[in-house]
Amino acid sequence: MNTNHHLTHHLARFKWIAIAAFLLIFCSPALVLAQGDGARFYWKGLSGTNAVFVIVSSIGGNSNPLDPSHSVVPGSNIEATMANAGYARMFTLFDRAAMASVLVPMGRISADLTLGGRDFGQTTRGFGDPLMQFGINVIGPKSIKNIPDVIRYEPGFSLDVIGSLAVPLGEYDHLSTVNIGQNRWFGRIGAPILWQLGSWVPGKKTTLEFLPAVWFYSDNNDFAGETLQTKPMFQMEAHLTRDFMERAWGSFDFISHTGGQATIDGVEGEKLSNYGAGATFGYQLNDNIQLRASYVSSFNDSGPDELKMDSFRVNLIFAWHPLIEGMKRLKGKE
Repeated sequence: MNTNHHLTHHLARFKWIAIAAFLLIFCSPALVLAQGDGARFYWKGLSGTNAVFVIVSSIGGNSNPLDPSHSVVPGSNIEATMANAGYARMFTLFDRAAMASVLVPMGRISADLTLGGRDFGQTTRGFGDPLMQFGINVIGPKSIKNIPDVIRYEPGFSLDVIGSLAVPLGEYDHLSTVNIGQNRWFGRIGAPILWQLGSWVPGKKTTLEFLPAVWFYSDNNDFAGETLQTKPMFQMEAHLTRDFMERAWGSFDFISHTGGQATIDGVEGEKLSNYGAGATFGYQLNDNIQLRASYVSSFNDSGPDELKMDSFRVNLIFAWHPLIEGMKRLKGKE
């Protein structure tokens, strides 16, 4: 009984680590491209942790937020209200921490457009393209396999490799310029970096985080009857995070997109060169539930062909691990 009490005492201090990694990146094309993966997403948890999550976002600007290439429509006003539901699992592969996730976006997009000197509106709703992601740590501590590993864990300098893929199954109307589905495959390869600053003590943890990634796109051969091609786009994301207390933290966020030049039937568009900044607040509601709210807005967007976008999102995650749930039951019997 004393051993159980000792373990549950440590669990009360450290078990949130098993959950903290699960404000999942691949929220959706809309969320990732508008706000990025988010701060503290690549923190590691106890191997075997499961999570289900719901992400609600409100996004506005002059580009369809679910278009992975962020093609700008000058003079447009596009608003999206999205909900995203998914599942993720953390596991051990070759003694390294790994995570796989799947997400299905759904929602509504409304657009006021000016094309060819004419003003008109369009609305689309339904399900977007399902998105899958796999990531594995390649530099840093080995996988967290048990409670003693949780207690000893410090990330130091960590580097992961991730791969993401969207499957073109979402709602798509070839006669519409605004769609939730994109009618093409797209994905990315990235290398998330986590750098611990100072001591790894709950309530005082500080990190500097980066995510360089490259997005790739197949052709859309039925884009309003024409062919849409997009060159690779480079994404860079950065976060400076800090604990306010053991259960609450915040971050300053930065994201940029460059490249991604679109061509429609041989007519080339402009390359992206856009930057955004924002902030995030996260709070652990209880042992299983985490809440996060974030906002980001573009800031070099004065030109008519510059990407203008802002996004507010709220993430709610329920995570669990059989070992932790079992120890909670033991504690309840004391």
